[in-house]
Amino acid sequence: MMAEKKVIVICQSGGKFETSADGILSYEGGDAHAMEVDNKMKFKDFKLEVAEMFNCNLATMSIKYFLPGNKKTLISISNDKDLKRMIKFHSDSDTAEIYVVMEEIVAPEASYMPGSRSSRTSLSEAAVPLNASQTMMNNAVDDISEPGLLLDATFDMVSDANHDEAQTDVPTEISVPTEMPMPISFVGSYSEKHAKVAEKWQDNITGVGQRFNSVHEFREALRKYAIAHQFAFKYKKNDSDRVTVKCKSEGCPWRIHASRLSTTPLICIKKMTPTHTCEGSMGTNGYKATRSWVASIIKEKLSVFPNYKPKDIVNDIKQQYGIQLNYFQAWRGKEIAKEQLQGSYKEAYSQLPFFCEKIMETNPGSLATFTTKEDSSFHRLFVSFHASLYGFEHGCRPLLFLDSIFLKSKYQGSLLAATAADGDDGFFPVAFAVVDTESDENWRWFLQQLKTALSNCHGLTFVADREKGLRESIAGIFQNEDVHHGFCLRYLSEQFLRDLKGKFSHEVKRLMVEDFFSAAHAPTPEGFHRCVESIKNISVQAHNWIMQSEPVHWANAFFQGARYNHMTSNFGELFYNWVRDAHELPITQMVDAIRNKIMELIYSRRSESIDWLRRLTPSMEDRLEKESAKVSTLQVLISAGNRFEVRGETVEVVDVDNCDCSCKGWQLTGLPCSHAIAVIGCLGRDPHDYCSRYFTTESYRTTYSQSVHPISNVNGPFQKGTSQLAVTVTPPPTRRPPGRPTTKKTGSQDVGKRQFLCSRCKGTGHNKSNCKELLLEC
Repeated sequence: MMAEKKVIVICQSGGKFETSADGILSYEGGDAHAMEVDNKMKFKDFKLEVAEMFNCNLATMSIKYFLPGNKKTLISISNDKDLKRMIKFHSDSDTAEIYVVMEEIVAPEASYMPGSRSSRTSLSEAAVPLNASQTMMNNAVDDISEPGLLLDATFDMVSDANHDEAQTDVPTEISVPTEMPMPISFVGSYSEKHAKVAEKWQDNITGVGQRFNSVHEFREALRKYAIAHQFAFKYKKNDSDRVTVKCKSEGCPWRIHASRLSTTPLICIKKMTPTHTCEGSMGTNGYKATRSWVASIIKEKLSVFPNYKPKDIVNDIKQQYGIQLNYFQAWRGKEIAKEQLQGSYKEAYSQLPFFCEKIMETNPGSLATFTTKEDSSFHRLFVSFHASLYGFEHGCRPLLFLDSIFLKSKYQGSLLAATAADGDDGFFPVAFAVVDTESDENWRWFLQQLKTALSNCHGLTFVADREKGLRESIAGIFQNEDVHHGFCLRYLSEQFLRDLKGKFSHEVKRLMVEDFFSAAHAPTPEGFHRCVESIKNISVQAHNWIMQSEPVHWANAFFQGARYNHMTSNFGELFYNWVRDAHELPITQMVDAIRNKIMELIYSRRSESIDWLRRLTPSMEDRLEKESAKVSTLQVLISAGNRFEVRGETVEVVDVDNCDCSCKGWQLTGLPCSHAIAVIGCLGRDPHDYCSRYFTTESYRTTYSQSVHPISNVNGPFQKGTSQLAVTVTPPPTRRPPGRPTTKKTGSQDVGKRQFLCSRCKGTGHNKSNCKELLLEC
C-alpha cells in the first residue's frame, strides 16, 4: 500500500502565462488560494473545490501544473489518475502549484449596447491630458494596415527594428484606397459581451499630451481605441515621426495628430478633435484588422493552447470583438503569433551547432551530431540521449523498431526513429534523426550513428521495412554483430497487395492477407506451409510471391532473431504522436519538445514503478496469470531427464533446462507457456524463475533509472569559441507543396474496410457508372 501523502496545493487563477526568451513559462498576476490534497481525493471533488474557490464554471475550466524542474510544458489534470500522478510527482515537496485556465463560451447575442453616439462623444470630450509616459502595449508587432505594409500573399514579417526605416519615405499626404486592405465588417449589433471585452480599450487614447514609447505603440493603441468606440479611421500622414488620422466617415470632424518629441523616441499627441458627428462606420466599411493585430490578440492563448485552430480564432474574434475575419486572416495572424512565440525557422537552423553542443554538455554520454551539404544547407541531425542509451542497453530487450514519419514543417523533411520495448511492453525511445528526405543514404547514415552511440550491438534484432535500403544497410553496417532483421509485417502485407495481379475481389484479398498473417505467426514449419497452401489454392502467383519474399526474415517458423512476438515496426506510435504535435515548430524547438517528452516519460514511469511490489511488471504478471489459468486442464508425463510430455488439446514436449516447448510459445514470448508452467509446477518451482529477465520490475526500473536533463537557453545567443560552433547552417532548399497540408499520417491499407466492387469488370475501387475497362463483346 502506498503511504498517504498530503500536499498543500497553491491554486492560482486570473493571471496569465508569460514566455521568456528560453521558452520558460511564468505565471503573472491573478489570485491564489491554498488547499490540502491527499492521494485519496477524487478528481471531481478536487475540481469542485477549486471551482468554488474562484467562482468558476466547471464546464469551462481546466487545471494544469508543471512537473518539478520543468517550466516549459503545462500538464493537464483531467481524471483521478492525473491527480494521483501530480501528488506523486511532488512527493519530495510539501507544496505544489496548479493553474486554473478558463475556456470562454459565449452565449448567443440577446441584448444590445445602446447605439447613441452621445455616449462615445462624452467619453472623448471628457478626456484629460496625461503628461506621464504611458505604455499601451508590451508586445511589439508590425502594422500592416499602413501603406506599404498591406496584407499580402508572401506572409513575410517586418520587424520593429526596420519598421521606422520602412516608413521614412512615406509621403506626408497619403490617399488610402478603400479596397486595401480587405475590410472586416462587424457582425450584427455590438453586444454587451463585445462591449465588456473591449471596455479596457476605451481609454487607450485620452487626449492631447498623452505620450507613447514608439510610433508603433501609438498605432496599436489607436486601433484598439477605434474598436472600443466603434468607428473606422484612415491615415492622412503616417511615417516614423508623425501620424495624422481622421474618422473615415465623410464630414465627421474626429481627428488626431501625434508626432515625435525632439531627440527622443517618444510620440506625443499634439492635436485631437474628440467629437464624432457620424453614426460610426464599423457596420459598413468595417475595421482594418491586420494579421499583426490578430497575433497580438491570440498570442497569449496560443502559448497555452498550441493547437488553437484558425476556425476557432475566427469564432473567438467574432464573439469577443464583433469582428468577422476570414479563415486566411486568422491563419496568417496565427503564423505571426507562432513566430513571435517560437522564433524564426531560419534562425533555428543557424543555432544547430550551439544546440548540439548544449545537448552533450547538459547530458554527458549523449550523441548529438549534424551534417550539412556543400552549400551549407541542412542535411541531417542525429540525437540520442544518454538516459535512452543506458536504459536500452541495461534494461530493455535487444530489440529495436525502425520507422519514419514525414514532417510537415516549413522546410518539410522526415524523422527517422529507433524505439525499443520496455519490460511492461511500453515503447521506449532510443534515438531519432531529422533528415532532409527519407532515402537509402540517410537511413544508412542513421544506422551508422546508432552503432556509434551503442556500446554493444551484438545480438540485436531489428524490426523494419525491407525497402528504402534498410535490408542492405542493416546487413552491411552490423555484419559482424550477429544481428537479425525481421521484416515489418505491415509494410510487407501492403507490398503483397500492391503486387497482386488479376481481378481479385476485396473478400478474396482479405482472405489471402489473413492467411499471410497466419503464416507469419505460425510457430512451426508445418503450420506455415498449411497457411501458404491455402493461399496457393486461391492464386499460384500470390503463393510464389510469398515464397520469394524471404520468409526467413518474417515467419516465426524460420526467423532466428528474438522479436518477442512483435511483428510490425510501428511499435512506437506514441512517439510519432509526439512528433506530430511538434513538427510545425522550428527544428531546435521540435527536438527540444521531443526531449521534453522523453524527460517526462522517464520521470513519470520511474515514479509509477516505485509502488510495484511484484517480481514482474504488471502486464507480464497478467500474461503469466492467464497462462497459469490453463494449467488445470493439462496432464504432465515424465519422459527422461528434464524433458516432459504435456497432454491437453495437443501433445507438447517441454525441455525445462533449455526453456523450450514444442508449441514455441515460450521461445517466442520470453514467458513460460501453459505447458511449461504445468511442468514447472510439478517440479515444485516458481514460474517467475523461468521468465525473461527483461520482464522483471528490477529491469524496468533500470530502464528508467537515468534522467534526461533540461537544456537552458535553447534559443540563446551563440557562444563562439569551439570549432563546431563556427559551422554555418542554412535551411534546406525544400519548399512546401501548394495547398493546406494534412495533419495525420496516411495509415496502412485497410483490407478489412469494404471497397467499391464493379459489377461490370469485377474490379475494386470503382462502380459500373465510372468503369473504364474495355470488355470484349461476344
